[in-house]
Amino acid sequence: MKRNMTGGEAIVSGLVANGVDTVFGLPGAQMYPLFDALTRAGETIRTVGARHEQACGYMAFGYARSTGRPGVYSVVPGPGVLNTTAALATAWGCSTPVVCLTGQIPSAFIGRRRGHLHEIADQLGTLKSVVKWAERIERPADAPALVAEAFRQAQSGRPGPVALEMAWDVMAGSEEVPPAQAAALDANPPPASAEIAAAAALIRAARFPIIMTGSGAQHASAEIGQLARAIGAPVAAFRGGRGVVDEAGDHGISSYAAFKLYGECDLVIGIGTRLEMPTMRWAGMMRMVDRPEAPPHIVRIDIDPQEMTRLKVHAGIVADAADAARALLAALEGHRPAANAARIARARAEAAAETAAVQPQMDYLKVVRAALPDDGFLVEELCQAGFTSYFGYPVRRPRTYVSTGFQGTLGFGFQTALGVKVAHPDKPVVSISGDGGFMFGVQELATAAQYGIGLVTVLFNNEAYGNVRRDQEERFGNRLIGADLVNPDFMDLARAFRIDGQRVHSPAALEPVLKAAIAAGRPSLIEVVVPRGSEASPWPFIHPAGPG
Repeated sequence: MKRNMTGGEAIVSGLVANGVDTVFGLPGAQMYPLFDALTRAGETIRTVGARHEQACGYMAFGYARSTGRPGVYSVVPGPGVLNTTAALATAWGCSTPVVCLTGQIPSAFIGRRRGHLHEIADQLGTLKSVVKWAERIERPADAPALVAEAFRQAQSGRPGPVALEMAWDVMAGSEEVPPAQAAALDANPPPASAEIAAAAALIRAARFPIIMTGSGAQHASAEIGQLARAIGAPVAAFRGGRGVVDEAGDHGISSYAAFKLYGECDLVIGIGTRLEMPTMRWAGMMRMVDRPEAPPHIVRIDIDPQEMTRLKVHAGIVADAADAARALLAALEGHRPAANAARIARARAEAAAETAAVQPQMDYLKVVRAALPDDGFLVEELCQAGFTSYFGYPVRRPRTYVSTGFQGTLGFGFQTALGVKVAHPDKPVVSISGDGGFMFGVQELATAAQYGIGLVTVLFNNEAYGNVRRDQEERFGNRLIGADLVNPDFMDLARAFRIDGQRVHSPAALEPVLKAAIAAGRPSLIEVVVPRGSEASPWPFIHPAGPG
């Protein structure tokens, strides 16, 4: 039955119908009707505010990345939504379902360039350039169908960010609105029997296969674990696929251990991954391989059919990761797995021995790993400890390692981790950050304090953009520019924001402080003082083959 609603009420009704329990937002003039509707839906949807629009987008990304469910945020149009485009680009790169709800100038002024408040030339076109799908809701009565379509687009096929905009007057106006709709997600394409047969034939012939996972495999942990055991394959990931298989178990290995085994393998099975490691990093940083030659043969499983043209392989399966893994297991019934346990153990031990030299980062990461339970969350950042975590932090459960992926969005980590903690209030969440990236969102310490978000942030303070400084030293004759930083007293900041603060100078000192902060369950900031220039470079283990 139709009901008289404002545009804002119609959108919120659609959120409720699609199971949304949290919205991250920063209200403003064009969004008042939506936020008023959120206030009245407060028993169903929690609204978490922020001090900057970028934090709204990153928190929604963290919520979605760590749960697999859509993360939703709302900000004003124009400069407000533009402030969130880095988070949208990150969600796009990481194939993560984020829903952006924004406004528009009054409908009569759209496209006229009269200079109305928050007007930009083509907001919808701008959004479409950074998201999977975007649309304008022209009338409140159109909201039920378009909100459902937004959630369908965000979650069907290859997941990704979407956006909806609504003009100021339409959001405040009212009319008879049809009932809200839950999104009807597209059915996954069934694995084609011919594709399964071709891949199974390559697997049966392989002596030493390796499985590599990406973001598209996070929901298929059980099936991929069974496949790994059935064929005697180690499982590795670079960033997005971490934890699909326990990296401290019999089959999970670090990305660097995978590199050490790559020359011995005769088959790579990529599941939900772009295969960045073997086709770009191991082939040379500046050279892309899009027509790989065997050996090794390459099998790809991906729900996005375009991936089979972006990287041409020897057998491609267009299907959901879990469906395809189950189909392969059925096709491989009776297959005897290769005896590769000793080879895997050797590579793991060699990689651990070599990467132990990346100090002090490796010792700090050992402390973090020991302090977190297997299902605790680590959110990395573009800092020396974050880069080292790519290979130096064993991830034990799906979705518990949250990365920016190939976007490399400096400053994402702390703000994203707030969203992870909101989504998982009963599980420990640790954000590791550098002083440079942390300052991109330092104001969100106020958000953590206001909403009691018990995130533990470990801030490595080396008074520099460490990577930039090293590159300028080593590649540009030590001509430094914009690399060294003058920071505030971070403990004074913690006190000013009324959160717990501790300063440490060594891994041994971090251990009890971190354990206590996790146990306390309150927002806390732990500053780790690292002398400028003292951190060993992690890059020989991220680009182990060197530039091509």
